[in-house]
This record gives sequence, structure tokens and C-alpha cells, in this order.
Amino acid sequence: MTLDYDVCVAVNYYTPYVSGLTEVARVVAEGLAARGQRIAVVAARHDPSSPLREELSGVDVYRTPVTATINRGLVSPSFPATVRRIARRSRVLHLHLPMLEAGLITARLPTPIVSTYHIDLWLPPGLVARAATAAVAVSARYALRRSAAVVVNSDDQAAHSQLWPVLRTAQREAISAPCLDRSGGQPSYRETGGPHIGFLGRIVADKGLEYLLSAFDQIGDPEARLLIGGDYLTVAGTSVIDRIRAAADRDSRIRILGLLRGQQIADFYASIDAFALPSVAESFGIAQAEAMMCGVPSVTTDLPGGRYPVVATGMGLVVPPRSPSHLRTALLDVLTWSAARRADGAARARDLFGLAGCLDRYAAVFDSVASPAADAHDQRSFRGTMAPQKLR
Repeated sequence: MTLDYDVCVAVNYYTPYVSGLTEVARVVAEGLAARGQRIAVVAARHDPSSPLREELSGVDVYRTPVTATINRGLVSPSFPATVRRIARRSRVLHLHLPMLEAGLITARLPTPIVSTYHIDLWLPPGLVARAATAAVAVSARYALRRSAAVVVNSDDQAAHSQLWPVLRTAQREAISAPCLDRSGGQPSYRETGGPHIGFLGRIVADKGLEYLLSAFDQIGDPEARLLIGGDYLTVAGTSVIDRIRAAADRDSRIRILGLLRGQQIADFYASIDAFALPSVAESFGIAQAEAMMCGVPSVTTDLPGGRYPVVATGMGLVVPPRSPSHLRTALLDVLTWSAARRADGAARARDLFGLAGCLDRYAAVFDSVASPAADAHDQRSFRGTMAPQKLR
């Protein structure tokens, strides 16, 4: 028997949705496809205009119909069965957690499983949120125990997870989220000679943007600018764009850029002097790592996982969560950093978080657990023979 796919990737949201988790799923899938691997992605169809079946950048994408949405959760009754069907035709199932359906998907599944555990689920406080987070934790715990290998963004993140008792004994590999080199952009969003501070990410409550707005309000320079980029129209959960707009109405120095893609992201990094990640829940922060790779230091909150890129590279400062005064002081500090200091930090960030190394490590994990096809001619290495393409 010849298997159809080398890897079946299971993820609740997939492109065109944009989040750190979905970007990890997409970039790894497309990167391995560019190396000659056969990759399938199964996701819920969060956008009704997206096709149920298509090929994107060499990846076969299967989407299952959504019947309802509860907070961030998509209700797609056919999702677990579709994942299991494609996984049985694959050498490895790559599962992205947290995921409510993970326990059902992995029960008695013969295909080897690699789970990437991104973060403990965080929802705004409430009775429904507590019930949902508890259910997702139970499902993730079961799936992790069924996994032949578990990937985490960092050991710092894993050791502080509520699921650490399971993660501690798992065949665990710390692989930083894949980051793209966005250097070489044009400063097209820059308006003045004053300091430009930037945020890029989903415009949602867990990003702590209210604290960044307060910190920026305490920076009196009329030439300063705060550039806020990211999706607020199709985000899972509740957008906080109304708060951002209200702040921008009060302060003419604030710019709301919306969702940025491709060259726009490179131009964004080229336009700012400091990156701010004021999250109250964070697993890594791809945007801050990509900013560092472009020579822009990041000020981030002292959260397991989210602080790791700064701590590992020294390319920024770590501040207490929910503290505008500490955030302001740290931003003013990194704005004074020399070009040489920024260049040194950028080099360390590129070494640690570059795409090729990430793909190599994921390929090694998949190779270590993969179920070979019955047809000997179908056996292959996930490392492939093709160099990874530059992804969009």
C-alpha cells in the first residue's frame, strides 16, 4: 500500500485566517511541501467563501463545514472524522493544540502522532469560558499522552503550562515557531523623525493593547507615532478595535493599519524603532521575533513562552504584565539603543528563529516517528532534497 501523504496537519483555523498558531501550521506545511513532501491540511472552514478543497502552495487543503461558532470555537461536526480519514492515509499526523476535538481524533488512531502544544487556552473570564478551557485541557491531555512526540515553542513555555505533568514526561522537543526574514522593507509607514513604536498581531483582549495605549499616552513627544497593525475583522473571539479607535480619536499620533501581508509586513518593520508586545497571554510571539530579525528590539511582558525570544537573544526588555509605566520606561530605553547593538541582536535572532533550522528540526521529529509506507519505493525522509522556498 502506498500512502497518499507524508504529513496530515490538523488545525482548527487555517489560511486565510491569520494568527500565530495558524502561521506555524501554514509555514511548516508549505516549507515541507517545498522540500518535496506530500502535505495535507485539514481545517474547519471558518470563512464560508473559502473552498472545501484546494491546493495552496503545494499543500492539499481540506476544509469542513462549520455549523456554529462559540466564542473562539468552531463547531464542525465532520472535522474529527475528516482528520482521521486523511491521517490514516498519511505517515504522520501533525496535531496543533489546544483543540477541543483532539481527544476524539486521536482515540485508537494507528497513525503516529506529533502534537505541537502552542499554549494553554486563554479566554476572557466567565462561566462558559471556564467550562470551555477545562474541556479543552482534558482533550489536550489525552492527545498528548497518545502522541509519539510533542513539540513546544520553548521549555520555558512548557514548564509553566497547566499540562506540565504530561509535557514533562512526553518525548518533548522545543522548536521555536518558524519566523520569516522580513528585512529589506521600505519605511513607508513612517511619518516623522520622531520615535515610531509598533504592534503587529490580532486585535484581541489577550494582546493587552489597552496597556500599550496607556504607556504611549505617557510619551509626550508630538513627533512620536504608535503603529498598530493586525486583523480585527475576522478574529476568533472578541475584537477590541473599538478601544483602539477611541484612543486614536483622542490621540492623533496613533495609526490603525489593519491586516498586513507580505511586503506590507516588511515595510512595517522598516518603519518602526521599537516593537511592543504587551500581552496578558502569549506562547511565543512570531511578530516580535521577526521584528528582532530586522534589527528592531522588542519590549514584551514577563510571560512564560512570550518572554523567551527576548531572553534568548537579549534583543529587547521584559516588563511586568499590565503595567503601562514599566512598558513606557522600557520602550524609551530601547529607543536609545545603538545601531551596533541592534545589529548584534538581529544576528542572534536570525540564528535562533530562522525558517530553515525550524523546518530541519520538524523534519527530524517527523522522521523519528513516521510510519513507513508498505511500498518500499514510497519511503522517504522528511528532510527532502529541495531547498525551502521563501514563503509568502
